[in-house]
Amino acid sequence: MAPSFLSRHIDEPLRLLPYMAKWLLLAVAVGLLSGSASAFFLFALDWATGTRIAHRWLIALLPLAGFGVAWLYLRFGSAVEAGNNLLIDAIHDPKKVIPLRMAPLVLGGTVVSHLFGASVGREGTAVQMGGALADQLTHVFRLQHEDRRIVLMAGISAGFASVFGTPLAGAIFGLEVLAIGRLRYDALLACLVAAVAGDQVCLLWSHLLGIHHTHYAIAFVPALAAWPLAAVAIAGALFGLAGKLFADCTHALSGWMKRRIPYGPLRALLGGIVVAACALALGADRYIGLGIPTIQAAFTQPLAPWDFAGKMAFTIASLGSGFKGGEVTPLFYIGATLGNALAPLLHLPVALLAGVGFVAVFAGAANTPIASTLMAIELFGADVGVYAAVGCVLAYLFSGHTGIYRAQRIGQAKHRWRAAPPPADTRLADLADLAAHRQPPGTP
Repeated sequence: MAPSFLSRHIDEPLRLLPYMAKWLLLAVAVGLLSGSASAFFLFALDWATGTRIAHRWLIALLPLAGFGVAWLYLRFGSAVEAGNNLLIDAIHDPKKVIPLRMAPLVLGGTVVSHLFGASVGREGTAVQMGGALADQLTHVFRLQHEDRRIVLMAGISAGFASVFGTPLAGAIFGLEVLAIGRLRYDALLACLVAAVAGDQVCLLWSHLLGIHHTHYAIAFVPALAAWPLAAVAIAGALFGLAGKLFADCTHALSGWMKRRIPYGPLRALLGGIVVAACALALGADRYIGLGIPTIQAAFTQPLAPWDFAGKMAFTIASLGSGFKGGEVTPLFYIGATLGNALAPLLHLPVALLAGVGFVAVFAGAANTPIASTLMAIELFGADVGVYAAVGCVLAYLFSGHTGIYRAQRIGQAKHRWRAAPPPADTRLADLADLAAHRQPPGTP
């Protein structure tokens, strides 16, 4: 019995070593590719933003820029236009390898969007570049479907981690974003290693290129007590509703424009006219681009209480009409400025509620409360952890079964009262059709 007992306890770790070596190799390769791409992307974004600020007249060319990018996607990028949703669908149902052209197309399209003044983010670009580059390893190593799923998830994690400088949040984001209420733990090692490697590679390149991640600080975090926790919970519910409003309005505008204007470049042209005209006529430059200075100001001073609504409107118009870029940094802006506006009403420090809003609106819109909580800890420090968790969980619950990523699946319904929960593995994009065809209870 002794030899059998010993052999069993020795053989299991030995069998684990090849598995770990394989995924360490693949994940580091993914991190190297994604981190390098993100560093170049951040450098290009800095250039585009600085150039636009120095030459404000470029905003007037936004309609033509949108038309040109949309035409390029129509001509060369129809297979990758779904962006993040294509990656999520590929992980759930692997078919063809993601075309490599996704990376340069989304990189160029996003830089052009920022150069001429669209209100878009950067997460979508980094995630798409990470996923597309990672998936090329499928050819190199002749990966099977299950391994390819994990490599794609690692690419998402590495892209997210490297562009924001948050490796823990990036690792969990790649696991959490695929399905509401369900994590894929088989990819945990690959996502963690890829996220850490991607972040470190991006930091190395950023140092060489002279760029850096934005620093945010919460000067004072009150001790845990009944009222601060209750106030953050109230705010969290409002943050979730804001995330839901953003996601629903963006999808609604995009769908409406596609029905009314089938030609994609024309949609971007018209959307660009509206965004550029409003920015120039109203002097609303604070609502275009990434808006990092306004996000930073939300942590230190009172802002106009309508800033969150202004950013939401400009971003919905930009993304809904087809401009390329992410949703997450605009969601950070919306959350931070909404928290800034709510802080005096709830008798909380401005910086605290700006920080919680920063991550909680994103948590509600992306259905990623765990990754968002970890992001708060990485960006603002461990002291904010409990408050961030309360805000993110409440936002997640109050945003309902909607989100910015329509390819997300329902892994586990958020709540079960009022109506029957949606079936497992339903895509968010299919929920409306499902509800329309579902008969009310008691109907034969």
